[in-house]
Amino acid sequence: MSAASNERRKEAAGSAGEMAGGDPRLDKLVDRLPPRMGDTVTYLLKPSNRWVRIPSGALLVAGGVLSFLPILGVWMLPLGLALLAEDVPALRSSRSKVLDWVERKKPQWLDPSAPKNDQS
Repeated sequence: MSAASNERRKEAAGSAGEMAGGDPRLDKLVDRLPPRMGDTVTYLLKPSNRWVRIPSGALLVAGGVLSFLPILGVWMLPLGLALLAEDVPALRSSRSKVLDWVERKKPQWLDPSAPKNDQS
């Protein structure tokens, strides 16, 4: 991850001193994304971008439901739900449970020194 990308993420976190997602485990997962995608997700997770995040999350969920069509895929469903979880309290607890599972079963996903393209 480049220093410039890390700096943009710190600026995106705002004056509160925490990353945009609010959950450090989510921030670690976002840090493992390719720089361009990570910057986009960081932008969407900023509290001031709610007006973009909610429609984006809804469209991703709809695309995930229509995953049998070409181009659309099941990958869209969890991403859309994760975006919507920022604004829907009922989804926040589910996201927390998923991140707890990741922390227990796939701790290498949260390790910044692990290679990004591991298949385990």
